[in-house]
Amino acid sequence: MQGTEAARRALMASGLASFVLLGLAQAIFGPALPVYQHQFGLDTAQAGWLISSFWVGCFSGVVGMFLAAGRAGPRPGLAASVIGAAIMGLAPWWPLVLLGGLIFGGGYGSLAAVFNPRILSAYGPRGGAMMSLLNAIFSFGAIAAPLVFLALGSEPRPTFLVFAAFGAVIWLASGAVSRDAVGATTERTGYRLHWPMLLFGMLAIGMEAALVSLGPTALIRAGVAAGEASQLLSIFYVSYLVARLVLVFVADRIPAFSVYVAAMAFTVICALGALFISPAWFFPPMGISASLFFHGFFVTATRKMGSDARVPPVIIGSGLIGAIILPLLCAQLIGLMGDRGFFWLILFWASAVTLASAGALPRMNR
Repeated sequence: MQGTEAARRALMASGLASFVLLGLAQAIFGPALPVYQHQFGLDTAQAGWLISSFWVGCFSGVVGMFLAAGRAGPRPGLAASVIGAAIMGLAPWWPLVLLGGLIFGGGYGSLAAVFNPRILSAYGPRGGAMMSLLNAIFSFGAIAAPLVFLALGSEPRPTFLVFAAFGAVIWLASGAVSRDAVGATTERTGYRLHWPMLLFGMLAIGMEAALVSLGPTALIRAGVAAGEASQLLSIFYVSYLVARLVLVFVADRIPAFSVYVAAMAFTVICALGALFISPAWFFPPMGISASLFFHGFFVTATRKMGSDARVPPVIIGSGLIGAIILPLLCAQLIGLMGDRGFFWLILFWASAVTLASAGALPRMNR
């Protein structure tokens, strides 16, 4: 079945279902974090370790894919996602919640490193657009996560058990996507580390992780009710989805790094609106920016660094370093700042990256 249309359909079907799971995973921590703070008597800085635990797990999963160099399929990542979510759903103690988050993250990182490069490779000239479609479907899970959480009484434990059951169904249905499926490569031709692009990716993915994991907490600190903050996170992901769907049709026509610069500049505008007008109005549109960061980063870095099978894990891993470190730093700092301190941090961060990336635009698009 290698290389056939049927193989591509099987790969895409498994990828789409898996990316719904990834969307659920990324979006659930925002509404769950305030609940964990209450249940375990934690402050924001202590609860923020769950975010870092999840992203450390993601980084570990990507390291595993780097060592496998294209030889692993999606099932190991799906198994880790199921186990991690089940532990979080059953854990009575905070350390076990952190362990579950670590394992859940390992599955997330593995799946991202399997599907993004395979879809990009399997569809040839249409690869960028199809990868955008894959990541757009991620948004459905991200939109659903806060709504599922609210429907289950704003309780993290049953929510994670539902996620574990969903992951188990995907694992059962993904047997046709082997480690040697269409789009897989074990090529070892060497790669060129492009440090500026990796740094831009680290900063952008770190910002995306901070927005989705700390955004609801920041809204609550600014006076928004907890239930409304969860709903605003869903609207954030509606914006995310709309931008990703538009990207499907224009991804092959606009240079990827130009998309990156525009997304970062739009974040600056939204942060200013959140600070001086209303966080509730201007947090949801930040989903547009967050949805574009990965495309601008991953496509540009892939073009700059080559086709070696180890390139995608290196690219994704650099972004995950940002996702591990930067939300944790934000969690430590916002407790020391005012009610809208989080949005001041985003404004400073996005402004600096916008200026730097705009200066680098000509050489990044070459």
